[in-house]
Amino acid sequence: MTLTKRKNAFIELGKFLSQFHLDNSQQKEGVLYNDTYYENMLNLIQASRSHNGWYTEEQVFFSLESWAEALTPENLEKWLSNYDLDNIKPKTVGLVLAGNIPLVGFHDFLSVLITGHKALIKTSSNDQHLLPFLAKYLITVEPEFKDFINFTEGKLEGFDAVIATGSNNTARYFEYYFKDKPSIIRKNRNSAAILTGNESREDLIGLGEDIFRYFGLGCRNVSKLFVPTGYDFKDFFEAMYEYRDVIHYDKYANNYDYNKAVFLMSNFKLLDNEFLTIKEDSGYASPISSVFYEYYDNLDTLKQKLEAEQDQLQCVVSNNLTENSSPFGQTQKPGLLDYADNIDTIAFLSKI
Repeated sequence: MTLTKRKNAFIELGKFLSQFHLDNSQQKEGVLYNDTYYENMLNLIQASRSHNGWYTEEQVFFSLESWAEALTPENLEKWLSNYDLDNIKPKTVGLVLAGNIPLVGFHDFLSVLITGHKALIKTSSNDQHLLPFLAKYLITVEPEFKDFINFTEGKLEGFDAVIATGSNNTARYFEYYFKDKPSIIRKNRNSAAILTGNESREDLIGLGEDIFRYFGLGCRNVSKLFVPTGYDFKDFFEAMYEYRDVIHYDKYANNYDYNKAVFLMSNFKLLDNEFLTIKEDSGYASPISSVFYEYYDNLDTLKQKLEAEQDQLQCVVSNNLTENSSPFGQTQKPGLLDYADNIDTIAFLSKI
């Protein structure tokens, strides 16, 4: 299958996904195979919460919209123009996917197929329906993909390379099990934000998006704040009030109640607005419904700290205070070139 065929198939998938929005999903003229797939996609979105309680319609729609925006001819061309993909011999690449947020493994799926390799996919038990559905659509658009996409529920076997995502604990297992194969093994990462006290209200509301999107379950969600010594959290909490409805989701509310109780029983000092707690802590991985914060006195010293600890970080959000920092409100809208763990997946797949 030629690269042009592969790109065109994903462009058609992007057009299909562009029809789905939380408030106004609507069929568009010229989208392929809508008669077969459109209503089924809507039904799957509505059923997603029954498959995984964190996959509310709002979160699933957001994920679909993000991929629709990514899968345009212009974006695919800009992304792939950096690589030579003409002489790649197809290999079978095992994908062990996470399920913390909807379609979290789609970039790996796209990368394997767009480079001409075969994907052998083991989905997470938390996300078993969305990607297989999109794969069926892709195969309908380009039947040659049928021989390139295989889902398995059992042990991965017969692969030439692997991309596996999991926790720090499962990563140790992956590193042992896949030690004889070319691999990308992804571990836990978190994201942080640097505040100076000069942020606008719009900046802080954007930060709320970085904190609360997907209920804070993603590695690109901000779970840690660095604030100057003496920082007044008043403006921060006023901006977070825009996201107060998050407490109406049972799973989030249960986590809020539980984690707040654990903190209080441990006599930790908390700041709390009845749907988010913030706690002074040197760690990065805060529990759901909580954000850690840490004071800094010198910005250059903080930058050195973040540089030394970059293997723990996915994104750093700020107003251009660090190299490659993410703007407020944008962490959950990565581009095709925003690789997880800053590992160039296409470069890896080009060399196996």
